Amino acid sequence: MGKIERSWTLVKASWGVLRADKELIVFPIISSIVLMIVTASFVLPMFLAGMFEGGREGIPVLGVVFGFAFYVVQYTIIFYCNSALVGAALIRLQGGNPTLADGFRIANQRIGSIVGYALVAATVGVILRQISRHGLVGRIIAGVFGLAWNLATFLAVPVLVVEGIGPIEAIKRSTQLLKKTWGEQIAGNIGIGLVFGLMSFAVAIVFGGIVFFSATTQSIPLIVAAAVVMVVALLLLALIGSTLSAIYTAAVYRYAVSGDAGTFFEPELVRDAFQPR
Repeated sequence: MGKIERSWTLVKASWGVLRADKELIVFPIISSIVLMIVTASFVLPMFLAGMFEGGREGIPVLGVVFGFAFYVVQYTIIFYCNSALVGAALIRLQGGNPTLADGFRIANQRIGSIVGYALVAATVGVILRQISRHGLVGRIIAGVFGLAWNLATFLAVPVLVVEGIGPIEAIKRSTQLLKKTWGEQIAGNIGIGLVFGLMSFAVAIVFGGIVFFSATTQSIPLIVAAAVVMVVALLLLALIGSTLSAIYTAAVYRYAVSGDAGTFFEPELVRDAFQPR
């Protein structure tokens, strides 16, 4: 199966799960709304304190502290909602009929591990951000280690959800599962990202063209309408894409530990999502 065909098949399989449980998209919606509120609550005090201005003593250290705190809160929200989504998706893949309450119940049961994992991820994020500040070499090093981190933690959330272990153990377990199964180069999530990236690009081109045409005719209502529809469409695609990626991650974990990805996924599809070395 070629990459494009496999990518589309992955989307359709994940879409089958989402169609069966449409409420799963609520988790990314909640995550996005809370993240916007949290971002505003951090950015505004930092702006008023002058942290975005250069040449002030002590600001870099204070900025790192604020940045770390922001990362912790941000990652806690993301991992909490992802844990709820993955937990609900696993129930569906096992033949159950999950509700939003089931997802939040699962996330609440793992809240300690989720916060611990957020602390670890925030530490890594701050370190990589500081490394990336050192020119091109720093950005390359940060990019390489960032990719390694993403690969190592690919299954960390479902491990936390199902196995109930600590964050460090979850990262180790995630790495072990990847090594045990299909290698290091993940193509499945990239495939879903590719499909939705192309769809988003098409939306941007179409509505961007409408906005440009409207500007030439000086039709303000049409410009506003086209811009609003474009933003809404892009946000919707982003939400659906992130939901499908989480569903796929749940299927990968299920296949890794049991050899069965569930009725929505063919075993070969999940297995072939990982390119061998």
